[in-house]
Amino acid sequence: MNPTTRRSVLRGALAAAATPLLAGCVTAGGGDQGPALRGQVTKDNPLGVALDAPLEVVIFKGAYGDQYALDAERAYNQRHPQAKINHQAIQKVGEALQPRFVADTPPDVVDNTGAGALDLPTLVKANQVSDLSELLDSPSLHDPSVRVRDTLLPGVVDDGTFNGRPRALNLVYTAWGVWYSRTLFAERGWSYPKTWDEMLTLCGEIKKSGIAPWTHQGKYPDYVGDLLVSMAFKAGGNDLLVAVDNLEPNAWKHEAMINAATAFAELVGRGYVMPGSEGLSHTEAQAAWSQGKAAFLPSGSWLESEQKGVTPENFQMVMMPPPQLSTSDKMPAAAVRAGGAQSFIVPEKARNRQGGMDFLRTLFAVPQARRFAELASALPSVKGATEGLRLSSGVDSVRNAVNAAGDNAFRYRFRTWYGTLKKSWDDATGELFTGRLTPQQWADRVQRAADAVARDPNITKYRR
Repeated sequence: MNPTTRRSVLRGALAAAATPLLAGCVTAGGGDQGPALRGQVTKDNPLGVALDAPLEVVIFKGAYGDQYALDAERAYNQRHPQAKINHQAIQKVGEALQPRFVADTPPDVVDNTGAGALDLPTLVKANQVSDLSELLDSPSLHDPSVRVRDTLLPGVVDDGTFNGRPRALNLVYTAWGVWYSRTLFAERGWSYPKTWDEMLTLCGEIKKSGIAPWTHQGKYPDYVGDLLVSMAFKAGGNDLLVAVDNLEPNAWKHEAMINAATAFAELVGRGYVMPGSEGLSHTEAQAAWSQGKAAFLPSGSWLESEQKGVTPENFQMVMMPPPQLSTSDKMPAAAVRAGGAQSFIVPEKARNRQGGMDFLRTLFAVPQARRFAELASALPSVKGATEGLRLSSGVDSVRNAVNAAGDNAFRYRFRTWYGTLKKSWDDATGELFTGRLTPQQWADRVQRAADAVARDPNITKYRR
């Protein structure tokens, strides 16, 4: 494919899958940057970074801020003192960078995170993101006898791998579950339920106390959707998880999926969800929860950092895995969805591609990962990075959940691989939680979306 045609395809794909082009932004007429800069490979410079090459770093400035990245840039400069670093902290990553990818003038390293992130499968299909094998097989900074890939927690490399090639590296080891206040539960004598029957019983007690049992981020249904499918996968086991990711016929109509959807519909039917939750943003729902208006909230392990400055002192927020649908679930009660988040990529057309990789080598070393944990109240993806740290209640609970899950930590990929399927799943889940869809109708709608993706020859398919 010639460059002009390839750019046209990329422009159209990104426009459909990510965000619209900004009016007046650079388009494909700017020309290629030329070959990426490379320097001499040495023991101290295993990735062959050109020592005087400038480095452009783009960071998503969300719940974790960007101070951790500034610290990593200083550490990078200590090893590459001639490098001038251009640091940009933004929020709408896709909107800002899409024109630059189309024009083959991308930054050197990108934190591709947030609601407006670039569509990673589209970039992979267009060969716009580098294979990170060279980085992963290089010696780690904190222990040169160990490769970078061997310093990462289980599943981190897999989370960013497409058809056998690692294309993204996730800084945060995230777990998704149910959050509550340890202080509130201790005061009321409540215990976290292990099964859904126990959950319904406890919700009845909570409602009698004058507190809504649940609230959720109604404008963003994937929060509660994550819990729903996690409970289904715990019930149906890894075979169901693989069937969903591999777009197998009728996977979404599996009994475990219907039962999980029924369980969440029952919360609504029994009045166990705080009125008005369907209209709340994530910050509004989380604020109501922090104010004690609801007992349970679905979220990932970024929640504590996102709630800094809002949550009362001694709230003691903690996360637990979603309850089992029943004691006959194929996965144990401790099983939890856990894996990488805060996704970093090195564009294939980056001028200083080697520098981009070496910046990630710096960021994913224990000293910088430890600094990230201290600043962000989050669990980094690097082994041993939190050893000896005094952790907040939220981060400590996430670490405990991940340790308790062990090999039963699971992850699914359909929402990352297939944007149109994720959108249909989000929409159907929102309808389910407002009572406008029955559990069976929810399953039918999502299955139709999955079948449409499976039939579409223009969508690249991935398999587990």
